[in-house]
Amino acid sequence: MSPVIEEHARARLITDGPLTRPVPVDLRYDATEDPRTVHITLPGGTDWAFGRDLLERGLRTPIERGAVRVWPCGRTQLIVELHSTDGVEVFQFEIRTLIRFLARTRAQAPATATPSDGTPEKRPSRTTPAATTTRPERGAPATRG
Repeated sequence: MSPVIEEHARARLITDGPLTRPVPVDLRYDATEDPRTVHITLPGGTDWAFGRDLLERGLRTPIERGAVRVWPCGRTQLIVELHSTDGVEVFQFEIRTLIRFLARTRAQAPATATPSDGTPEKRPSRTTPAATTTRPERGAPATRG
């Protein structure tokens, strides 16, 4: 079995206005890179890496670590709020998509990758290609959320 798990998903970009828009995201996990880390890659190539446990805990209760906040929204949605020098981006995910992805990562992870192994939890990090942004362009199609 490959140590890399990738899943294409859709999230909704939440804005200040009444409209949201669907955006494609990539969920990625590489057990050989760091078995405690998951990646969410946004349009434009911006990659956020943070502890898998942050998403798992966020499914049940609000949690914040560094520049990332995660909380459940009702029984079927999860909100992920990402803070950077460019501002704040808020995404809404279907919980079942994340549960499926996280279950696959747990099955792939070595037994020592759990937070109880005495190692510090993964701090969130962000990488972005030069001169790109994940902000929606003016006039981009939007839908009501």
